[in-house]
Amino acid sequence: MNGWVVLILLCGIVWIALPRIGLLAFYRTWRATRERELVEDALKHLLNREHQGRHATPESLSGALALPRARSMRLIEKMEAQGLLETRGAELHLTPEGERWALHVVRAHRLWERYLADEARMPLARVHNEAQRREHTLTAAQLDELEAAMGYPRRDPHGDPIPDREGSLSDVAGTLLTAWPLDTPGRIVHLEDEPAIAYAQILAVGLRLGQVVRVLERTPERLVLSDGEHEYRLAPAVAVNVTLAPLTEEEAARNHAIPLSDVPLHQSAEIVALDDALQGFTRRRLLDLGLTPGAVVYPELQNVFADPRAYRVRGTLIALRRDQADRIWVRPHRSN
Repeated sequence: MNGWVVLILLCGIVWIALPRIGLLAFYRTWRATRERELVEDALKHLLNREHQGRHATPESLSGALALPRARSMRLIEKMEAQGLLETRGAELHLTPEGERWALHVVRAHRLWERYLADEARMPLARVHNEAQRREHTLTAAQLDELEAAMGYPRRDPHGDPIPDREGSLSDVAGTLLTAWPLDTPGRIVHLEDEPAIAYAQILAVGLRLGQVVRVLERTPERLVLSDGEHEYRLAPAVAVNVTLAPLTEEEAARNHAIPLSDVPLHQSAEIVALDDALQGFTRRRLLDLGLTPGAVVYPELQNVFADPRAYRVRGTLIALRRDQADRIWVRPHRSN
């Protein structure tokens, strides 16, 4: 009996100490992965602050990563030794290598968000957290493959620009909804997804990227918007997370256009434009199917649940989900 106990103990020790699959090896791998994720989260925080026109501090880093002050100071020292950041007084500055790595993580996050929203059909309220989990997993080459598979999308589902493989990152040009002039049409170009509670309220009232709205009323308590069909009410603390931009000439000409989903069965219409909210693989697929500006399209078949619906375009019958048809702007032909 004692011999069996000794054998079991020896097997346990061997299992723990095995170099590749042992418990210690697993712990070391987990610890290294966790440390790398902390470094990448810290780099993202520094990059975000720099894009806001200010610099991170040890205090802001502790708050962003939910780390004790002593732990964040050790992290800063480690990153400084790796050549990823420089400490200048109370401020933390990215080095060129730190900025390159930070942009890689941001690119991964936003490409994952685009994939999860467009291809995996994940609700928008969930894509940020899931992308946060996945952003640490892909190499630069794998990101190139993901980007190519989705048709090189330019922006994530919130309107943030996606860095290209060279690390070029454009800014979101626009005006906060709280400062937008009354009764002036503007297109929603960015929906800030943090804090999550504000983003959830924006989604709950039905606002979406690419939507054209006007501010009808602004008071210290609320803003009232309209897209010409529905009214939306937001508290100023939530409205500050919405950014608008002036309409382009093409969008202004789209004034009398309606979504394809609103065209009655068997009535023809001319495609005016595809909404900017359509990006990546979904946009490329619709264009490949012939849904291009100037093409004539009409609903021909409808199932009992009304989704998807079949449309005739360029002699071919294709099925579109309602959320896809909502993003195709058309000008209906007059009925004979």
